[in-house]
Amino acid sequence: MSEAALGVVAVGNALVDVLAQVDDAFLDEQCAKYGMERGAMTLIDQNRAIELYTQMPGRLETSGGSAANTMAGFASFGGIGAFIGKVADDELGKTFREDMRKIGMEHMTQPLIAGAPTGRCMILVSPDGHRTMNTYLGASVELGPQDIEPDIIASASITYLEGYLFDKDLAKQAFIRAAECAHISGHRVALTLSDPFCVDRHRHDFLNLVQNHVDILFANEEEIKSLYMQNDFEDAKNAVNSHCEVSVLTRSEKGAVIISEGREIVIPAVPVPKVVDTTGAGDQFAAGFLHGFTHARTLEECGRLGAIAAAEVISHIGPRPQKSLKELVAA
Repeated sequence: MSEAALGVVAVGNALVDVLAQVDDAFLDEQCAKYGMERGAMTLIDQNRAIELYTQMPGRLETSGGSAANTMAGFASFGGIGAFIGKVADDELGKTFREDMRKIGMEHMTQPLIAGAPTGRCMILVSPDGHRTMNTYLGASVELGPQDIEPDIIASASITYLEGYLFDKDLAKQAFIRAAECAHISGHRVALTLSDPFCVDRHRHDFLNLVQNHVDILFANEEEIKSLYMQNDFEDAKNAVNSHCEVSVLTRSEKGAVIISEGREIVIPAVPVPKVVDTTGAGDQFAAGFLHGFTHARTLEECGRLGAIAAAEVISHIGPRPQKSLKELVAA
């Protein structure tokens, strides 16, 4: 096993998040007009992204993407890591790279010189705090195996893969290459399933990835049920038990369940005065868990760190922590 200089290197969509709080009438109108699924993620084209952007009130813009948000949380805990993701050679791409470097995350992926612009995710936050996402992937889907640097993967204790990126064949090849590089170095591979509709589209490939290349799996209740085509959470939980070293299954206000070697650990949710925006809750749970895991904490402690990070992010607008998670857990 090679020595790990980094805690985590993440491979995911490099996007700019555009968030807006909207009322139910606005959201219902958008869902009816464009066939969006309330509370889920819908892939959109460039024209739709521009149109929706102009209609969103009080926009908040921040560099994002699921795995990038996890790495922001990981950095807030004091973790050291890197991010692999494709942006275009444009202003949003420059913003993304600068934002990642400001939080201490290396981002050395070569930008796309010609073709699609940098991707962005338009997030509509309803009064109940839940989010409906419209994602234009743009340049992010051009990431391929040629962007996976073996030396960077080998330098990290954990390689963290984002399921949202799994829609394209090139990205699937990149995931396999990254997983193989990590395991050759004697290090672990983690995967977040990201979205039940994404799992539905690529179930066979996801199952192959989980069973043959993944050591730590992150999924919420709907995602794990989708992966194993089960209507009941208990059945899905039992199905994943033999496939990964560790499975981390989040359940919103019910907390989370961690499964490892036949043992089941229930992690209670950390209460918050008010749920403002659930965007990034799963991403930040993963950040806390990964921070604990890379510091040899017990699974119970890892889960507790995840719950604290998730509670912080759902208490405000935006998918990244606004308070220092390192100071929060030390208090």
